[in-house]
Amino acid sequence: MHDGCTGTFENGKLVVDKIRMMGFNTMEMPIVVKIKCIECGNEFEMTHLETKCPHCNMVYGVTPCSATNPDRIMAAGIDY
Repeated sequence: MHDGCTGTFENGKLVVDKIRMMGFNTMEMPIVVKIKCIECGNEFEMTHLETKCPHCNMVYGVTPCSATNPDRIMAAGIDY
């Protein structure tokens, strides 16, 4: 079940599930991205393909193919 770089995801839970399944969730981002949390509004740095907001624990994920595009980072849920 690997779509290479052609896969699309309906929501952040699917993104995080996919990168966890592939073992990519602990990989470092190619570039650190500053994002604004959709839950608490605080800015933080996304350092890994799966990163948790340090303020409210919202989990974010991005696939390796999309890691250089901040628009592809998706929220999965608090403590997901």
